[in-house]
Amino acid sequence: MNIAHIAFDRFNELQDKACHDRIRAARAKLGNKAVLLCHHYQRADVYQYADLTGDSLKLSRLASQAEAEYIVFCGVHFMAEVADIMSKPHQKAILPDLAAGCSMADMANLAKVERCWRELNETLNAGETITPVTYINSAADLKAFCGDHGGIVCTSSNAGTIAQWAFKQREKILFFPDQHLGRWTGYKMGIPLDEMMVWDPDLEMGGLTADEIRKAKLLLWKGHCSVHQMFQPAHILKFRNQYPDGLVIAHPECSFEVCKQSDFVGSTEHIVKTITEAAPNTRWLVGTELNLVNRLAEEMRPEGKIVQFMAPTVCMCSTMQRIDPQHLAWTLENLAEGNIVNQIKVPEHEAILARLALERMLAAS
Repeated sequence: MNIAHIAFDRFNELQDKACHDRIRAARAKLGNKAVLLCHHYQRADVYQYADLTGDSLKLSRLASQAEAEYIVFCGVHFMAEVADIMSKPHQKAILPDLAAGCSMADMANLAKVERCWRELNETLNAGETITPVTYINSAADLKAFCGDHGGIVCTSSNAGTIAQWAFKQREKILFFPDQHLGRWTGYKMGIPLDEMMVWDPDLEMGGLTADEIRKAKLLLWKGHCSVHQMFQPAHILKFRNQYPDGLVIAHPECSFEVCKQSDFVGSTEHIVKTITEAAPNTRWLVGTELNLVNRLAEEMRPEGKIVQFMAPTVCMCSTMQRIDPQHLAWTLENLAEGNIVNQIKVPEHEAILARLALERMLAAS
């Protein structure tokens, strides 16, 4: 492993053109031994090499269906964990840069979720009244927690369907780590806002009273996406004043106020599909990650569609941005030489329970 790290120092100094030449050569040498999965938010100079692309739900399915020995995940850490959990025993999930994490996923950890569960049991019998639902943007041990407690995983594509499943099991939902996706999902289901309470994991009893906990249908973890919180209702108002016929589409990780003022709300896959299928010469304001918006803008230009980013400042998934051509070239060359680098391996006891929660999700959606 130390040799591999020393080798990366040399890759880190390579110019992009040299990296791209080496990526192509390593991929040719690997053949069908490796498959590259790329999330829609991945930077363009890496995304171009994807064998398979999609949002978290689509990539979860693709990871479970892959046949290659190496599943190289150009995304973030929790995505590579899902690939490892859902893949076959002989397959290896690889993350080109181990520093590619997710700030939202880090906002909920097992210790805090277990404390929350204990405190909820002081007010109600949580195991009989609450279904834990974790957004796929979470660590494997939280997916395992859900698997162990009759819970499930959701993505932004299927959150509504999963919430319906969860309410059939028990009367309440504990939703973590993204409060915004949870709130929008509850709102679309007709749950009143005063029955959706925010649980602050840094406060005793989540900062709630016993009566508030009993009243809540949906307990929302105090977490968010650092990218999507940048979008504001004022950005939409300015756009509508300039372009009255323009259309607004936002990801459900955006704030409730942004979602309410948008014409369409949905996952990255939904955003791509909606804009792709829209009439020519339409104008779109898009509230999601910059790399995806830029890619859509380029692809839609021949149809006269104008696609613009919602925020006035640059706003991209900085951790996913860490996977650059240098890391990809280093990873693929090592694999081509038979050196396993940056393998993501979820402990078996966690993987069994996490797989249970993920399989519930795939069966329900």
